[in-house]
Amino acid sequence: MRHDALIVGGSFAGLSAAMQLARARRTVCVVDTGAPRNRFAAASHGFFGQDGTPPLKMVADAREKLLAYPSVKFVNAGVVEAQADGTDGEEGFTVSLDNGEQLSSRKLLLSFGVQDGLPDIRGIGERWGKSVLHCPYCHGYEFGDRKLGLLFHSGGPPDHALLIAEWGPTTLFLNDVQGPDAEVRARLRARGVTIEPGRIAGLKGEGTALAGVRMDDGRLVPVDAMFVAPHTRPASPLAEQLGCAFDDGPLGRVLRVDAMKMSTVPGVYAAGDLAMAFSNATLASADGLMAGVSMHRSLVFGT
Repeated sequence: MRHDALIVGGSFAGLSAAMQLARARRTVCVVDTGAPRNRFAAASHGFFGQDGTPPLKMVADAREKLLAYPSVKFVNAGVVEAQADGTDGEEGFTVSLDNGEQLSSRKLLLSFGVQDGLPDIRGIGERWGKSVLHCPYCHGYEFGDRKLGLLFHSGGPPDHALLIAEWGPTTLFLNDVQGPDAEVRARLRARGVTIEPGRIAGLKGEGTALAGVRMDDGRLVPVDAMFVAPHTRPASPLAEQLGCAFDDGPLGRVLRVDAMKMSTVPGVYAAGDLAMAFSNATLASADGLMAGVSMHRSLVFGT
């Protein structure tokens, strides 16, 4: 069966796109491995009407609602290859799955997201999404007025610690790099931000909790939560296989899309973290909604 749309990645962006296409009575196949980027977080915050809900529950509930539409199909698998197969001027795509199955569609949405490359510091990985965090709007409230840390990121805003300080007393860890210039440092100190220039040896705390940052000189700087900016990379090579163009973002490459969420390859759309320099669950969902509507309009009008 040739679907109207095939969606690779069934989290916030992919499911939001699928809902628009399903309600337009189009045949949709969602292929997903069941490992969304935010699976490490106990709760998703700031999402309209869903504040505090575990992200995996939000995805499961959305899938259940989508399955009420008879034109929607889910396949729990990974996509290992994708290629264009259109003929006579009509767009089309075939994807090969890791279970040996092949699927085809008229339009293709890449919403498989990105993977986070964490700094090489002992203790970060096991605390990711628990006490090592990336977004203060997503998780800052839960650590309000407690001791916060920010790992300096050379590609990020030099005064980002001013933002983190809205939630609590903040220490900016330079980890033995040069860090912001004298003017920015003065602004940080005026706001009460402590600047710790030394090299980090590792994070300390019971289980996934964080008690402090151990420095190379043996000191333990008390910290209850650490904000870091992970380097991101696409979670799948499919976009490169298809020839989609990327742009350099502040944290990693971002798949290039136009205002209608279509990539540089006709018929291939992208939404969510893969196609956004900065994102969260709400933005990813909105991005997917736009992609779904755009794909449907393209199916109708052929543009």
